[in-house]
Parts: sequence; structure tokens; C-alpha cells
Amino acid sequence: MKVEDFDYDLPKERIAQTPVEPRDSSRLMVINKERKSIEHKVFHDIESYLQKGDVLVVNNTKVIPARIFGRKSTGANIEIMLLKNRGNDEWEALAKPGKRVKEGVELTFGDKLSCTCVGIDKDSGARYLKFSYDGVFEEILDEIGLMPLPPYITERLEKKERYQTVYAKHDGSAAAPTAGLHFTEDLIQRLRDKGVILCEVVLHVGLGTFRPVKAEEIEEHKMHTEYYEVSKETAEVLSQAKNEGRRVIAVGTTSVRTIESLMRDKGEIVAHKGDTDIFIYPGYEYQLVDAMITNFHLPKSTLIMLVSAFADRDLIMNAYREAVKQEYRFFSFGDAMFIE
Repeated sequence: MKVEDFDYDLPKERIAQTPVEPRDSSRLMVINKERKSIEHKVFHDIESYLQKGDVLVVNNTKVIPARIFGRKSTGANIEIMLLKNRGNDEWEALAKPGKRVKEGVELTFGDKLSCTCVGIDKDSGARYLKFSYDGVFEEILDEIGLMPLPPYITERLEKKERYQTVYAKHDGSAAAPTAGLHFTEDLIQRLRDKGVILCEVVLHVGLGTFRPVKAEEIEEHKMHTEYYEVSKETAEVLSQAKNEGRRVIAVGTTSVRTIESLMRDKGEIVAHKGDTDIFIYPGYEYQLVDAMITNFHLPKSTLIMLVSAFADRDLIMNAYREAVKQEYRFFSFGDAMFIE
């Protein structure tokens, strides 16, 4: 299957630069797969599409201020984007300009933090950085780091918390699970009161989600690994729902990839943690997801392929063209889509 099959024209002005207030006032496109219908709603209308017994799976990862700016001993400035904690103070990261960060190079970030490049991933170009610091790493990062907004967002983010979901808990992501940004605490409480069951998973968003597809044939693309975790409590909720024929609704492509990775890796709904490189594209048969909430994704991205695997590709591409025509807001701070 060709990457070009997932392309569409998007005017630059349709890329959302700032989040709307309140969170649940963004627009919502509702797609019914069987009827091939499209409706235009507001996100808080999601309440009317969810029913008692539905299980809403959310990714409670928390974005870290992963953009930090260092300096070589030569005086050269280097921008670092932290991607994945490898343990023992070692991180997988992107360096800009990368050619200046060779193995053995040392970088300093003020007087409290420094690192040494201890390796380079030949496939992705990512650097493995071993950090030394004086104090608590997370506190230093919070002090010197910036939120890692995608490059298509050029306006300054006034409030850091607007690039976090209201249920974010576990530090580790280099980008927000953006479908979850539409939920307010009040909306979540109304859903709970209705009998919708929320359960949490973790997938720390890294390079895998956003790495561009450079191959002409999508089957040739290789995903980068990301850490995920499904707790015993969540596994029990999901297992009971499937046994009773109740819907499992994934909030965002990261939640989709988490629970579908669980089925690929374990073959059953059990507690598990590990790394995933799952790549979902048309032809994939979903194991757990019955419906999904997602944002509008970049042309030719692995995310639009994932969505097209859940619904008919032609239906999704038509929906994207309709969204452009109806002046929806796109990407991280943009509007949402509910596919059932």
C-alpha cells in the first residue's frame, strides 16, 4: 500500500496554534462506520454518544519539559529533545544539530546538569545520553526545560498545563496524547455519573508516534519503540467488558496502540509492561477497540493510517476533506473525531 494513499491537502491556516477554552468546546466530528455517516458536533456532546457500561481507555502519561539547551566545550549550542528514559540516568534523545553530537561528546546545561553521548542509533539518528546532575533530575528539568510542542505550532504556549491532560500522572512523554486534551474534569464526572467506566493505561509518547514515513510502501516503515503499561486493575475492567459485550472506547491513538499491543504481545487481557513498536495500518484486525476518539492527524502519518485501519480508508479520507471544507482545526490543539 502506498504512503501517497494517505495524503490530503491542508491549508496552513487550518493548523491550530492555540488550544480553545474551555477544553470541551472544541468541535467534534462523529463518524458511524456502518452508515458511513458524518455529523458535526461540539466535543461535550460526546456524552450523548457514550452509554452506561462503556469503558473509556485513557493514557495517563505526563509530558515532561523535554526540550533543553546545552553547550559543548567549544561553545557550540545544542538543542536536545529527550525521548525515552532508558534507566540509570541514560536517555534516548534527539540532538540538533545532530552532526555535532558524536559519541564521547560532553554537553553542559547550566551548572546543575551535564551529559555525555554514549551511543548513537544508526537507524533513527537518536543519541544515547548519560546524565550527571546536582540535585533531583525532574526538578532540574522542570526548571530549565521547555514543553516539547510540535514544530507546526509556532505560537508561544501561555499555560504549560494546556499541553497536559487533566488526568496526566506518570512523567515520561515527549508529546501529549492530544485526544485527551478535550476532556475537562466536569465532563469526566458527568460520564462517570452516567455509568461510563474510565480505566487508565500508560504509553510514553516518543519518536515512534511521530517519526515520518519515508518509505514509498507503508509495509517497509519500521516503528520506533515506546514504553507501555497495562495494570492488573485495567486488565480486569477490559476483560469483563469484552466478556459482557460492552464497548471499549480508546481515547487517542496512544491508547489504541497500548491495548492492541497487549493483545499482540500476550494474546490475552492481562497486566503487562514493556516496549511496543506496533504499526497499525489497513488490513490490521482490531482485537479490543470498538470505538475511538482521536484528533485530526498529519498527512501520510502512521496515525492517519491507524485510523484508516479502523474505518474504511475512503471514508476517513473523505472525512478529512470534509473537515478542511468545514474549517475544522487540525493537529495537537485542534478538533476531535469520534468513530463508532
